[in-house]
Amino acid sequence: MPASPTRFIEKCAQWLPKEQCSLVPRGTRGVYALLQSQPRRDKYDVVYIGMSASGIRGRLMGHKKSEIKIWDHFSIFKVWDNISDSEVEELEGLFREIYRKDTTANRFNKQKKYKKLQDVQVNKLSKWKRIK
Repeated sequence: MPASPTRFIEKCAQWLPKEQCSLVPRGTRGVYALLQSQPRRDKYDVVYIGMSASGIRGRLMGHKKSEIKIWDHFSIFKVWDNISDSEVEELEGLFREIYRKDTTANRFNKQKKYKKLQDVQVNKLSKWKRIK
């Protein structure tokens, strides 16, 4: 069997209108992004990044019912079955950390630091080991 083109992500669907939330298969595990479209520019702003180890569909439907209606599209990234829940959490933490201080990405939910990533952070690059 040939190797997969990706280590973590089995399938993805991007920039879908939120009306398609109910089409996401039950039990889909992985990371998702809530997006707000900028139609004149064919661009999407990240509003929120989340994950589910049991079912993205349920999370999306919950967001859809929320009083906060600032997203109109979503993207989902389904992980392989052999990816552990803690690995899914780490992926979500990485993306949240990237967007944590982005002024356009945090309108829906104020993102917190991802603790495990903070534990390995060394901003002084001179302290990183060089590979010879």
